[in-house]
Amino acid sequence: MRFSLTLAALVLSASTALANTPCGGSFSGFVTGLKKEAVAKGYSKSTVDNFFANVRQDSKTLKADRSQGVFQMSFTDFSRRLISQNRIDTGRKKAKQYANTFSNIERKYGVSRGVLLAFWAFETDYGAFQGDFNTLNSLVTLSHDCRRPHLFRPQVFAALELYTRGDFSPTKTTGAWAGEIGMVQMLPADIIENGVDADGDGKVRLKTSAQDALTSGGKMLQHLGWKAGQPWLQEVIVPKNMDWSQSGLHTTKSTKDWARLGVKPRQGNLSNLPASLVLPQGRKGPAFLAYPNFSVYFEWNQSFVYVTTAAYFATRLEGAKPYIAGNPDPALSNSQMKSLQKKLQKRGHNVGKVDGILGKNTRNAVQAEQKRLGLPADAWPTSQLLNKL
Repeated sequence: MRFSLTLAALVLSASTALANTPCGGSFSGFVTGLKKEAVAKGYSKSTVDNFFANVRQDSKTLKADRSQGVFQMSFTDFSRRLISQNRIDTGRKKAKQYANTFSNIERKYGVSRGVLLAFWAFETDYGAFQGDFNTLNSLVTLSHDCRRPHLFRPQVFAALELYTRGDFSPTKTTGAWAGEIGMVQMLPADIIENGVDADGDGKVRLKTSAQDALTSGGKMLQHLGWKAGQPWLQEVIVPKNMDWSQSGLHTTKSTKDWARLGVKPRQGNLSNLPASLVLPQGRKGPAFLAYPNFSVYFEWNQSFVYVTTAAYFATRLEGAKPYIAGNPDPALSNSQMKSLQKKLQKRGHNVGKVDGILGKNTRNAVQAEQKRLGLPADAWPTSQLLNKL
């Protein structure tokens, strides 16, 4: 599930001020405003009328947007839920089936096959479940909704551009609730910028052509900053007496420095690249070194638990062992996490929305308070921290 805006989306939205057609209010009035803006952008009135003729507000889309409880799960729970032996076996079969496609992607865009296989698996179960939401209805509904209109509004005009090219149907194009389309779930603006006709049939068909979908995904990752031939995540063994405040994505060290601190690779060798020590569930749980390519995952999805799971699964598909789960302290309940976030806010920390999700800002605040209180500063919230606050 992707929420970032690419250059294409930004260009498409550059001439559209949100004030012209503000979110909220009458849905029909909002659509009328979008139509006027589309004509002002240079699209013919008949094209615009046909494109928006059957658009409807979708209550199911709004419900899905507000029901993302899965991201409140811990890394071990989330990864065990998404990674099954069947998905691993299917991924390896797909790697053989599309070996030439993956080789071409690696040669041209530098993206390792495990990375794309993991996204393919998580986003649509290798193309089996691509979503049945009407894409235009979802995009316009989320643009009209005032939670994040700036993310979805540019995608409406990108979909209009695809429509003029014959690559989008306002009534038949379907996908995920947030407007992503195809086997690896790409937003309309991403398709415009990174869509590739890899099977040579003259069309970019992300719903029916695995070659097109995978190659387009590889090109998009390269566009987002993926570096060829570099790792992204590696499981490590860490000593029990570390300075845990050195962990987290905000701290980067050379692998030589990590080695001096006693960090050891569980398999293979450490790469000669800057890296951060990632402890998804604190010092007692799994441990990984995150290399520069790991940051590109956050351009695909903003959820730390999703990103870490997808990156880890990619390593599994390329031969890594199952991670050592360890014995992390129990995760806080949703109500406890919300209570913690409120307490952190009172101490002046910016944790964003109080939603019970252990996101980047909350992790940083937890680590800061752990350090202040003399607790192991591993950014994993515990009942002990909650009580001390």
